[in-house]
Amino acid sequence: MNKNELHYLIAEKHPNICQIAAMKDSNIIYSDTWNDYQKDDNVHIASVTKSIMAILIGIAIDKGLIAGVKQKVLDFFPNYVIKRGEKTIQAVTIYDLITMTAPYKYKSEPWTKVCTSEDWTKSALDLLGGKSGITGEFKYSTLGIQILSGILSETSKMSTLEFANQYLFVPLGIEPRKNLLITNKEEHIKFITSKLPKENSWFCDPRGISAAGFGLCLSADDLCKIGQMCLNNGVWRNNRIVSEEWLRQMFKPRIKCDEKFNFMQYGYLWWILDEQKRIYAAIGDGGNIIYVNTYNGVVISISATFKPAVFDRVEFIKQYIEPFVAK
Repeated sequence: MNKNELHYLIAEKHPNICQIAAMKDSNIIYSDTWNDYQKDDNVHIASVTKSIMAILIGIAIDKGLIAGVKQKVLDFFPNYVIKRGEKTIQAVTIYDLITMTAPYKYKSEPWTKVCTSEDWTKSALDLLGGKSGITGEFKYSTLGIQILSGILSETSKMSTLEFANQYLFVPLGIEPRKNLLITNKEEHIKFITSKLPKENSWFCDPRGISAAGFGLCLSADDLCKIGQMCLNNGVWRNNRIVSEEWLRQMFKPRIKCDEKFNFMQYGYLWWILDEQKRIYAAIGDGGNIIYVNTYNGVVISISATFKPAVFDRVEFIKQYIEPFVAK
């Protein structure tokens, strides 16, 4: 299959894909666009944001701003008032948040309640805990990990956005992001579902604290740079971005998921696809993905507009993109 044949196959079979990029040895070896997107346009990368948040937490630990993943969440919020009778929250750690094993007091995520509040971190803290205690059960949460963004801001005395721009994006040659504040449910839905390119933005709460679980807008090329930095053990263009030790911990399988998540393993906000070959991915709604194959030395990224329940991107990459770029 040549590049034109691959282009038209993707246009027909995967119509929400906007950009694909692939890197090997820190060089772009494949790049293409669809749906009138340009190479440097941004897409809302959805839950890929979570995996980038994990890198930022690692950078903060490297800098001594956070003692480690076993540090308790409430250490960072001494003025938070615990609800009467709530004991579980006092034992929750960063580890529980970044492995998606933190307990929450809800059956389904209360999007409207959190995303219309003035302080998303406090709203997320209000959801944390419960009578069942810390069970170690995997409970995938987008709103709960907002606490991580609050912790990063508290410890760095910068907004998460400023921290990311200074210590991750700009060093990787990614244009600085800007805060995007959306004040009502209708605008929120439009932001998520719009098929138009996004600005250099990151969704935030009214206090300017970036959303930890979603809301970041990047291009496939940007995603590729982040993946290549990870493949290079935390180094980009001879500059150390994050420690090799943090990446080792981040990509170590912690949880074995069930059929709902294709029996994949989970590390620190990253999906572990093959522990032996060190293949891992950051995966978001619509099929947005950073796919890192350490064994083959290849990074592949896909940006895509919103489409519910896209679960085939890994297999698509393995079947079509990886063989094409590995030729």
